[in-house]
Amino acid sequence: MQPTSKTSTATSKNKIFRTLFFIAGTITLALGAIGIVLPVLPTTPFLLLSLACYLRSSERMSNWMLNNKYFGTYIRNYKEGKGIPLKTKLFALTLLWATILYSAFFIIPVWIAQIILLAVATAVTIHLVKLPTYRH
Repeated sequence: MQPTSKTSTATSKNKIFRTLFFIAGTITLALGAIGIVLPVLPTTPFLLLSLACYLRSSERMSNWMLNNKYFGTYIRNYKEGKGIPLKTKLFALTLLWATILYSAFFIIPVWIAQIILLAVATAVTIHLVKLPTYRH
């Protein structure tokens, strides 16, 4: 058995970290995509985290995200501080409150869980309102 060199050990560690970042990027991308239609999950932080992971693991995936017809413009506008369109804000807030209120009062019987849901909705609302409104 030959002793491993420092170079091969470093390369092996680098490959492991790249793989872990790739897996984390894929998981957070899936959560971000779910967050587009499920307002309880915050889309932007997951997409930004996904991009950060892909920047450390896969040039192909980071380029795909930045150029994707669904995520690319969204990420670029957010990163550049342009914000999100008013239509998107209104849709997100309407869907958020409709699903949270329905869940809190018709699905979830535990009052502490209802309070948590309302707190999450309030926090997401504050975040969305504070974001700049992107105008074309």
